[in-house]
Amino acid sequence: SAISNQIHYDPAFLLIAEVNENPHILPNLTLGFSIYDGHFDMQSQEISSLLKQNLFLQLTYGSVPMVDNSIQGVFIYHMFPNGDHQHMGILKLLQHFHWIWIGVIYFEDETGEWFVQNVLPIFSENGICIAFKQKFPRQHFSSEMDNILDEGIEALKMFSDSTARVFIIHGQIIALLIVQILINISRYELVPIEPKGKVLLLTAQVDFTKHPILRFGGINFLHGSISLAIHSKEVTSFEKFLQTQNPIAKKDIFFRNFWQNAFLCSLPNYTSYWNFEKTCTGEEKLESLPSFVFEMRMTGYSYSVYNAVLAVVHALQFMGSSRSRMRVTEKGQIHNIANWLPWQVKLNEKEYHHITGFDIINWITFPNMSFMRVRVGKINPHAPRGNEFTISEEDIIWPTDFNQTRPLSICNDNCHVGYHKRKRKEEPFCCYDCIPCPAGMISNETDMDTCFECPKGQYPSNDQHECIPKHIIFLSYHEPLGVSLTILSLTFVFITALVLGIFFKYQDTAIVKANNRSLSYVLLISLLLVFSCVFLFIGQPNHLICLLRDCLFSVLFTVALSCVLAKTITVILVFKATTPESKMKKWVSKPLVNSIVFSCPFIKLIICMVRLIIFPPFLDSDMELMAKYIVLYCNPGSHLMLYSCLSTFGLLIILSFSMAFLARKLPDIFNEAKFITFSMLAFSSVWLTFIPTYLSTKGINMVTVEIFCILASGAALLICIFSPKIYIILLKPELNNKKLLIRTKT
Repeated sequence: SAISNQIHYDPAFLLIAEVNENPHILPNLTLGFSIYDGHFDMQSQEISSLLKQNLFLQLTYGSVPMVDNSIQGVFIYHMFPNGDHQHMGILKLLQHFHWIWIGVIYFEDETGEWFVQNVLPIFSENGICIAFKQKFPRQHFSSEMDNILDEGIEALKMFSDSTARVFIIHGQIIALLIVQILINISRYELVPIEPKGKVLLLTAQVDFTKHPILRFGGINFLHGSISLAIHSKEVTSFEKFLQTQNPIAKKDIFFRNFWQNAFLCSLPNYTSYWNFEKTCTGEEKLESLPSFVFEMRMTGYSYSVYNAVLAVVHALQFMGSSRSRMRVTEKGQIHNIANWLPWQVKLNEKEYHHITGFDIINWITFPNMSFMRVRVGKINPHAPRGNEFTISEEDIIWPTDFNQTRPLSICNDNCHVGYHKRKRKEEPFCCYDCIPCPAGMISNETDMDTCFECPKGQYPSNDQHECIPKHIIFLSYHEPLGVSLTILSLTFVFITALVLGIFFKYQDTAIVKANNRSLSYVLLISLLLVFSCVFLFIGQPNHLICLLRDCLFSVLFTVALSCVLAKTITVILVFKATTPESKMKKWVSKPLVNSIVFSCPFIKLIICMVRLIIFPPFLDSDMELMAKYIVLYCNPGSHLMLYSCLSTFGLLIILSFSMAFLARKLPDIFNEAKFITFSMLAFSSVWLTFIPTYLSTKGINMVTVEIFCILASGAALLICIFSPKIYIILLKPELNNKKLLIRTKT
C-alpha cells in the first residue's frame, strides 16, 4: 500500500517493525509499504490518479480533494479528520477572539479553491469579514519558480500592508516553507517585508516542515501563531524506536537523506544531492537536534500515518480471523490471503476514520531556532453540546508586537456604548462609521446596529449608554416653589383670621352691622377655608386628595361668591325700600339672604357629586412630559365636567358684578357696592386668565397655576371688600357710628 509524504514515514517503520517481529499478529505474512508522494512535488495528485487506475490501495493522511467513493474512492482511504470540523473550529476560534476582519492566503489547488468558494461564505454568514483573499500560484514545473516568487512577494506585500491583524494560511505542508522563503527573499529588497503585528492562523494541513533551509532563514515569524493539528496521543515506544535508528545499518534512502540533511554531514559510500565536508559517523543522536529540524514526539501527521498502518493491520487480522487463519471465503470461493492483491484489502470505516478531533496549538519560538508547540485547546465534534470547542486563553503567548494583550482584528474601532453603526457604502459589512445615538435613545452594547428608546419610566443617561429610572416629582413642600406658596397661603390664612377676629371684637359697631354682619362672617370663614385648602394641592397627591380637592375648593368659592351676591342684592333692596309703603321691604329679610347663600352651594354640591360618581378625578402620572421625571398629578377625569364646574363660577361672577355695578353710586358711607365691583372685576380677571393658562400647562406648572388663581381670587375678595372697613375700624373710629349713617341717608 501507498502512504503519502516521506517526512512522516517513521511511525510506519515503527509499527511495521512491531508487526513483523511479532509472530502472533500476522503470522507467515510480512508487511511493507511504498511511498509515492514526495511532498514538494505538486504532481502527487496526478500520481494518485494513476495509482487508482492500477488498483493500488492508498492511505492519505493529508487533506486531498474529495473523490467519488462509489467509483474511485474505494482505493483511497483518508486518515485526515473531517474537514468540516476543522472549518467550524476555525470559525469558533475567530468568534471567540472577536476577530471579524481577516485576510486569507491560500494555495492554488483544489482544496484551496474549495475552501474559498464553500467555507469563506459560511464565515461571512457568521459575521466574519474577509479583508482580502490572496492565492499563491501552483507550481507545475521548476521553470515556473521565478513567476511564483514574483507573485508570492506581491502577495506578501498585501499581507504586510493590510489592516487585518489575523490571517488564515490554508495550504499543504509546503505552505509555511514558501512563506518563510519569501520573507527571506524580501529582506534583500529596499523595504523588507515582515509580518509584524500579525497573527497567523494555520490550518492543520500546514504542518511545520523540517528542512535545512530553515536553518538559514529563521522561524521568528511563527512566534505567537495559532494552528490546528490533528489530535494525537503519545506512543510510548516511538521515542525509543528513534533512539535506536542508525543510518549506516539502515539502507533506506529516505532515512539516509534525512540523516545527512539533519546533521549536515555526508554518509560514507553514499551518493546524494548534498556534499557536506563533515562525515557522518552514524553515532549522532536525534534527540540532540533542534526542534525545528526534528521533533522526538509524534506529531499529528505522524500519528495519522501510525493509524493508517494500524488500520491495515486490523483489516488483515480480520481477514485472517475466519475459519482458517490463512483462508477466507468470498462469494462462495476460498482464497488464500497471501495471494490477495492490495486492492482487495477493504478497511472498515470505523477502523480508519476514527480520528475525529483537532488540537489548538500555540507556537512559541526562541532565538536559538528552537520552538515549542503548546496545546491550548481542542475541537471535539463528538463532545457534549456546548463543549465542542474549548480553549485556555491564559496559556496563549501572543506575538511580541501585541505586548501579551489579545490582538484585535477589526475593520475599524468598535462603536462604543452610546453609538450605533452605520455601514459604509461599497465596503464589507463589518466596515462602518460610529454615529451618536439620537436624543432620547441609547445603546448599551458595543457595535449595536441601532439605538433604542428607554422603557417607560426611564430616561437615557448623559452619555446615552444606559437607562436610568425617572424620579417621581410633584409640588413638594421641600422645593422653593412649594415653600413660597405655602408661606403665601399661611399669610392669607392669618390675615383672614385676623380680619375675622376684628369683626368679632367690633361686632356691635355700625360698620360691622351694615350690609349684614352674618354674611360678612360667612364670607370670611369661607375665604379662610379657601386659603387653607391650598394645602391639598401641595405635597404628594393620592387618590383621596384627587377626589376631594377640586370639589372642596369649588364649593367653598361658591359659598364666598354667594355671600357677595347676597350682600349686593341686600344693598340694592335696602336703598329701594326707604319708604314705609315700599313693597321691597318684604324682600329685605333673612329668608332671601339664606336662600341665596344656601341654594348656590347646594347646586354646586350636586354637580360635584355627579362628577365624582360618573367621571371621578384620579391619580395619574405623566412619563413623557419631562425627560428625567415622572410627574404625579390629579387627572380631572372629564374636561366637560371640569368646565361645568367652572361655568358656575362664571354665572355667579356675572350676577355679582352686574348687581354691584348697578349699586356702585348709591349714597352711603358704608356702601359695599363699589368695593364689591372692584373685587368682582379682579376676581373675574384672575379666572379669565386662569382658564387658558391652566389648559396650556402640564405637571407641576398646572398645579402652581391653580394655586395662584385660588390665592389671587380669594385675596381680591378679602382685600377689596374688607380692607376699607378695617381701615375705618382701626384708623378712623370716628367714622364708625350710627349717627353718621343716619345723617348721610337724610
